[in-house]
Amino acid sequence: MNANTTITHTQGETQLMARFETVREELAGSVSVDALRSAAAAQLRQAGLPHRRVEEYKYSDLRAFMKSAAPLATPSAAPDIEAALSALDSYGDLERHRIVIANGSYRAEFSDAAALAEDGVTVADFSAALTADDGAQLLATPRTAGQDGLLALNTAFVQGGVVVDVRAGTTVSKPIEIVHVATSEGAQVTRCRIAVGEGAGLRLLETFTGDMGSGELNAVFDYAVGDRAKLASTRLIAGAAAGPRLLTTIATIGADAEFKSLGFIAGPGFARNQQFVNFTGEHSDAKIYGVSMARGTSLADQTLIVDHAVPHCNSREYFKTVLDDSARGVYQGRINVAPHAQKTDGEMMTQALLLSEEAEMANKPELEIFADDVVCAHGATSGQIDEELLFYLRARGIPEDEAQTLLIMAFLSEAIEEFDEEDVTEVLEARVRDWLAVKN
Repeated sequence: MNANTTITHTQGETQLMARFETVREELAGSVSVDALRSAAAAQLRQAGLPHRRVEEYKYSDLRAFMKSAAPLATPSAAPDIEAALSALDSYGDLERHRIVIANGSYRAEFSDAAALAEDGVTVADFSAALTADDGAQLLATPRTAGQDGLLALNTAFVQGGVVVDVRAGTTVSKPIEIVHVATSEGAQVTRCRIAVGEGAGLRLLETFTGDMGSGELNAVFDYAVGDRAKLASTRLIAGAAAGPRLLTTIATIGADAEFKSLGFIAGPGFARNQQFVNFTGEHSDAKIYGVSMARGTSLADQTLIVDHAVPHCNSREYFKTVLDDSARGVYQGRINVAPHAQKTDGEMMTQALLLSEEAEMANKPELEIFADDVVCAHGATSGQIDEELLFYLRARGIPEDEAQTLLIMAFLSEAIEEFDEEDVTEVLEARVRDWLAVKN
C-alpha cells in the first residue's frame, strides 16, 4: 500500500503560489512561454522553495529565510528612477554605457541604447522578446542546473530584463553596466540574455540598488560567448537588504573563447551567487573569482558548476571569504569532466578567514572526472588571522586594528587583483576598506 505524502507549505510558499495566480495573466509571453511558467509554478508547488534537504541548498536554506513573499514590484515613476540613478555610486568615475532595469522592467529612456547601437550593440526589451514565437528559448535551463529551484522561481515570475547582442567582430569601447533599480518595496524577477558574437569583446558590470523591503531579487544572466569572443563580467551584490538576493549566471562558451567573472558579495542578509558554466567549444578558458564578506547573522553563498563537455579547455576558480560575528559563508564548487573531454585542465581553490569564534564556513569543492588524460585539482582552507603576521606588523608600530585591516585587505585582494581588471580592482578594494571601517 502506498502512503500519500502531504506537503506542508510555509507562509512564504503559500504567498508565492497566490502571487502566481494573481499575476500570471499580466506576465508577458507566448503560449509556449506561458506553458513554461505554469510548469515552473507546478515545480515550486510540488517541491517548495529550496531547503536544507536539497543537497545543493544544504547550507543555504531559502525556505527558512524567506518567511514571506512580497508582491511583484510595480512600475517605477520617472522622477524616482532619476533620483536613484543620481545617488548611485557603483563604479565611481569609470566611464561606461548604462542599461537600466527599474522595478523589474527595462527602461529605455534611462539607457544608452543609441550610443550602444553606434558601438555595435543592440538592446531589446526581454518581456517583448518573450511574446515572439521563439520566446520560450530565452527561458532555457542548462543541463547542469537540473531542476534548480531558483531558476524555476525565475521562470515562473520573470517580469522583464534585456536582450543584448554584441555584433560579431566588435570590441565594445566602454564597459556596459546593467543597473537594477528598486524605487519601492516588492520583488524583482528579471532575466538578461547577453550574446557576444564571434570574435567580439565585452566588459559587463552588474549593479543592484534600492530598497525592496522583504521582496526577493531573483536575476538570471544568460551569457552566450561566441567562438573567439571575450567576456569579462563583474557582479556587485552590496548593501544591506532585508529580502534575499538570488543571482544566477548561465554561461555557454564557444571555441577559442575567453570568459571570466567576479562575484562580489558584501552586505545582504541572504545572498546566493550561483553559476553554471558550460564549455561547448574546444580550446577555451574560463576564470571565475569570488569575494564574499559577511557579518552579523548574514549568509553569503557562492555556488558553481563548471562543465567540461569538450576537450582542450581550461578553468580556474578562486574564491575568498571573510566572516565576522555569527555570519555564515558557503562555497560549493564542482568541476565536471565528460568522458571524451581529454586534455582538460581545471583548478579550484576556496579560502576563508574567520574573524570570530561564532562565524561558520562550509566549503564543498568537488571533482567529477570521467576522462583519464586530464589535470584537475581542488583545495579548501579555513582559519583565523595569522598571529605571527599580526605580531610582525604590531612590532613595527602598526596598531592592532590597522594591522588586521592590512592583513584582511591582502587576503581578499589576491582574488580581486587576479581578476585583472585594473579600474574595477580599485573600486572593489575601496569597498573592502569601507566594509572593514564599519567594524573599526
